[in-house]
Amino acid sequence: MNLIFLGTGAGAPSRKRNVSGIVVRFDQSRETWLVDCGEGTQHQFLRAPVSAAQVTHVLLTHLHGDHVFGLPGFLSSRSLQGGSCTALTIVGPKGAEEFVTTTLRLSQTKLGYGLNFVELAKDGLAFDHPLARVECALLNHPVPCYGYAILLPDKPGRFNVEKAIADGILHGPHYGLLKQGLTITLADGRTVDGKAYIDPTVPGKKVVILGDTSACQAAVRLAEGADLLIHEATFSPADAKLAAVSGHSTTLDAVQTALAARVKALALTHISARYDDEKTSALLAEAKSLLVNTVLAEDLIQLSV
Repeated sequence: MNLIFLGTGAGAPSRKRNVSGIVVRFDQSRETWLVDCGEGTQHQFLRAPVSAAQVTHVLLTHLHGDHVFGLPGFLSSRSLQGGSCTALTIVGPKGAEEFVTTTLRLSQTKLGYGLNFVELAKDGLAFDHPLARVECALLNHPVPCYGYAILLPDKPGRFNVEKAIADGILHGPHYGLLKQGLTITLADGRTVDGKAYIDPTVPGKKVVILGDTSACQAAVRLAEGADLLIHEATFSPADAKLAAVSGHSTTLDAVQTALAARVKALALTHISARYDDEKTSALLAEAKSLLVNTVLAEDLIQLSV
């Protein structure tokens, strides 16, 4: 997966950071998803190496404005791209469909493609897709807010040609059967089990993108063992009281969640505009002292998993 951060700010856009939006692209196809769609997201698409027409799914974490106010404009502009746009699936908490349909109706906006809605009611499976299974968990925020775990399928182990040759099994049509894990009899009379020559299954990658949340066990459970956790970090640890009152996290909260979940890498996002470059650099250094594989996301950066 390749992730493009379209917006990494909190609450309102600033000169440096747009509000929330993350593109998820799947390497093996042109399939593209969008997680949240704050104001100005469609403009950020113009700066990113991705087309709005390629987006097939929009995953909304919650319905606060800095995460959804860009959606009506995005849907409308996407329609202007004509026949290249296919139906779009919008996943989110209860109220997502009403927000979208009401806005389109009152603005008399006609889309040239269909919309499908999946409204979440509980933790667990959000939806299944040929490319990935998506699980969700309700987080700790003043309005219903979800985190999403995107899980790629496991990859079958490769056929270990080197081991086969070392055992005197030379190249031939039987390799195809052995690659399937079948048991065959060789010309010299030996019976060999193909499974013995297949490397262990490679676990599929797991990326977890959290919506707004204060520290909670639901986030830890969802993020367990993730290759990448994208966690909001609105406040500095010095402003922990503000974070608690507003249902947000500090950079330290994010790191502690990542450590508890034993994730491989952490990306901090949803940064308050109150912190200048010097302060955010200090916050990142502090976070990296606890979890070295940590980045502080900037608009339009890309991360690959």
